[in-house]
Amino acid sequence: MKLFKVIIHINSLIQEILGKYFYKMFSKKLKLSRGPYMKLFYLTAITLFLTSCSQVYYSTWEMLGKEKRHLLIGHVEDFSEEQAETAEVFESVVERIQSEYSLDGGELETTYKKIKADYDECEGRHKDLLARIDKVDSIAEDLFEEWVSEISEISNAKLRQQSQSSQKESHTKFQRLSQAMHKSATKIPPILTKLKDNMLFLKHNLNAKAVGSLGKEMASIQEDIQILIKDMKASISEAEAFIKSFK
Repeated sequence: MKLFKVIIHINSLIQEILGKYFYKMFSKKLKLSRGPYMKLFYLTAITLFLTSCSQVYYSTWEMLGKEKRHLLIGHVEDFSEEQAETAEVFESVVERIQSEYSLDGGELETTYKKIKADYDECEGRHKDLLARIDKVDSIAEDLFEEWVSEISEISNAKLRQQSQSSQKESHTKFQRLSQAMHKSATKIPPILTKLKDNMLFLKHNLNAKAVGSLGKEMASIQEDIQILIKDMKASISEAEAFIKSFK
């Protein structure tokens, strides 16, 4: 299972790198092109390339005995782990605020560096989390579209109805998961903004008076993080429930 997840990660990275490279290449052509026909040509080329990448990705895994449902479960598990790790990072920020960010005007340079390190790590975690969510959404969309399409190929009315019911139930469960994932992710940018504001303010005003004025702001950040962690845990629970029902 671990090897499977490692291969998924490597495959996704390769696809992402190639996709970004060719997308940039075609995008530059699109911006420089003149006339609606040339723009249409490059837009079509971008669409076809990204579609072919997706088809190759799925075809490769099918040859290895892994269908879209296996890939979806794998990426949801990765998201759940990433979410848990991100929650731990933000929890450590709360602990640091409670202890080392007492803002008593002590080692100001050290305090600033710690805030900056927290901000950088949280920002990186947020980007990784968004990438995980995008991948889960993308595979889920392809999976459910394929499922609906294949249902029409079932000639037995009873089996077709059962498959339709199963598809609708699974799709509803995924929608709950998707909403939970996006809800927790949207709580992060405001926190990052506050952390950055305080980080830059402290950088420009390394004195006890300035640091003392950040007390209320830090308390506000702490409250926001606690709400975020609560939403993250709810999102992880939804992911675990979805995985359990989909296996």
